[in-house]
Amino acid sequence: MAQNSSQMISNLMPVTHCCNQLAELLGPKVAFPNSSIFLATEESYWSLQEAELSPTCIVVPSTAEDVSTTISTIAGKEECPFAVKGGGHTPAAGSANIQSGITIDMTDLVLASVNEEKTIAFVGAGASWLDVYRYLDGLGVAVAGGRNAAVGVGGLTLGGGISYFAPREGWSCDNVVNFEIVLASGTIVNANATVRPDLWRALKGGSNNFGIVTRFDLQTFPQGDLWGGVLQQSINSSDEVFSAFANIASAPQYDPYASLVSSAAFNSTNQEWGITHLATYTKPVADPPVFEELLAIRPQLLNTLGFTNLSTLTNEAGLPVQFNWLFYTATYGVSAALLTKIFDITNETIYSTFLSIPGGVFLGLGFEPLPTAITKFGSIKGGNSLGTTPGDGNGIVLLLSAFWTSTSANEFVEQTARTVMERANEAARQMGMLHEFVYLDYANQAQDPIQSYGWENVEALKAVGRKYDPDGIFQRQVPGGFKLPM
Repeated sequence: MAQNSSQMISNLMPVTHCCNQLAELLGPKVAFPNSSIFLATEESYWSLQEAELSPTCIVVPSTAEDVSTTISTIAGKEECPFAVKGGGHTPAAGSANIQSGITIDMTDLVLASVNEEKTIAFVGAGASWLDVYRYLDGLGVAVAGGRNAAVGVGGLTLGGGISYFAPREGWSCDNVVNFEIVLASGTIVNANATVRPDLWRALKGGSNNFGIVTRFDLQTFPQGDLWGGVLQQSINSSDEVFSAFANIASAPQYDPYASLVSSAAFNSTNQEWGITHLATYTKPVADPPVFEELLAIRPQLLNTLGFTNLSTLTNEAGLPVQFNWLFYTATYGVSAALLTKIFDITNETIYSTFLSIPGGVFLGLGFEPLPTAITKFGSIKGGNSLGTTPGDGNGIVLLLSAFWTSTSANEFVEQTARTVMERANEAARQMGMLHEFVYLDYANQAQDPIQSYGWENVEALKAVGRKYDPDGIFQRQVPGGFKLPM
């Protein structure tokens, strides 16, 4: 027992040494357990799985130079592993936090500004989308960012990013005109279409594999009020809803102003399903024709659709935090029959099994159109790493999400969700509807989204990794997130 204890102390000492070195260099920007700054970061994670990890110290940089100092100090010291946190929205343990390592909390890098012409927004990597939208609303411009105001800019953008404006502007990452990034060497550089264009392209979908982005320079576009909100309908209308959704998603000429997320959600405590839509039209047109079939379905249990601005729309009541959480995702062809099949598979799998979980489970199936109107922008705007093209045809992205209170049920819920996804994907495969693409921002830790980008993109990402991080610091010393395939 004494040997195990001394071995544990030996393992922890190098990390403590790194933390003490950082504290000498950065002073109060390095927080230790039980301090107010440390506890504030731990309490800001969305999932319990992340919040329950306890790093040896937390660095809270406020400038790119602080990030550079941090990386210069710890890079290459494999006994000092680290994680990088933005909004802390990804649920899997270790994505943006680390046990007995160093967590770099970017949330003090939040400044937003625009150039004189208001065509580019300069956004700190630790900002939330609410920070960005509140600033830009008053200027009459917007950017293609997250649909939940509390989500962080960094993680969403580096993983692709679906916005209300995606059919007009493409993936969120397609709209980054420049990344300011700290490389493994500690050097602060820019990556854009003319300077380091290979790194610029790699960061558009390549996640945390190449360095720490400290600023995103985002293309803006004029934007005033829009029309949107929440629409809830009865699960008894599911066939009509899935048909209406499929008709919208499969339209040969997808309406570029239309954004839709349609979710079937199950609450195990009352054994009830419900249907909720986040329907948005990004110009001020009430009841636009694209949603006519969906809006005609009765009964409507809740309808908050109306004119609003972006910051208000995205800041509506959000998802609960500090629960156990999981995500799974897949991409399919468009078919109302497939949506019904996925719903039936899920209902058969969870309806009775989740009854036994203390405190219950809330599970949602969120369906989103992925039309060619979105995927065409990759090549138009300089390329990305995602591997999605108009040649894939119109598609649907599924987000299976769940949250629950009982940590003792974690393994059971994870296994049940995995079973649902395996059965759903097999059903889609049999129908010829299973697409290769796995959306990184929605992926489970058991999935491999980067591999789904295709061989050519993966090889390009590996080449960029070798060029800008030759020692593999962000592959080995940053264990969290989705790593480049070996």
